[in-house]
Amino acid sequence: MSAVAIDVVDLRVERGDSVVLPGLSCVVDAGSVTGLLGPSGSGKSTLLRAIVGVQKVASGSVQVLGRPAGSAELRSRIGYMTQAPSVYGDLTVHENLVFFARVLDEPEAAVDRVLAEVSMEEFRGRLVNRLSGGERARVSLAAALLAEPDLLVLDEPTVGLDPVLRRDLWQLFHGLAERGTTLLVSSHVMDEADRCHALLLLRDGQLLAQATPGELRERAGKASLEDVFLSLIEEDE
Repeated sequence: MSAVAIDVVDLRVERGDSVVLPGLSCVVDAGSVTGLLGPSGSGKSTLLRAIVGVQKVASGSVQVLGRPAGSAELRSRIGYMTQAPSVYGDLTVHENLVFFARVLDEPEAAVDRVLAEVSMEEFRGRLVNRLSGGERARVSLAAALLAEPDLLVLDEPTVGLDPVLRRDLWQLFHGLAERGTTLLVSSHVMDEADRCHALLLLRDGQLLAQATPGELRERAGKASLEDVFLSLIEEDE
């Protein structure tokens, strides 16, 4: 049996009078690339924030790497890339990564490593505010990789990237998983689902399914994962 990296039990998150997550439970196996898929507004980012420990929750529990989400000892073990690039526009790519490396107490050699991993070496001297959206996203990903985290939580990491870069990043994700890193990757693009070992399909804060791509196809009797998702929505309704 695989070890569990993330264990979410009856998680309820409210925002004002709205219930974003009404009592969600799921697990993520250690060393896996797990896709969190669903349309915009389904609660994906809220779930990721709860896992990282920066989301106020109404009830339920989230255990991450054997500790309660948000525990101080998890800070150096989790890499988190938000949807909005969290880097400084008035610094160069290299200056940003050197700054974050110092915050994380990582050697400057880590900067060269992550620049190579996200294919941004040629941009090291460029100001971040002169980069495209996809390039800024890759700098944020590089920052998340600096400490070689045990868990990498990525919110829409491939948005705005061309097909070649998307392919290269997914190869990187699988390479990290082979070295023991657990990855939880959110996306609303169903054609990325086949790149994952396991899938969490979310809609309106509800978990429609948790399974491998193959298991979902067999369950729904569909070849296309997009058709599988639509079939699950119809079942739910």
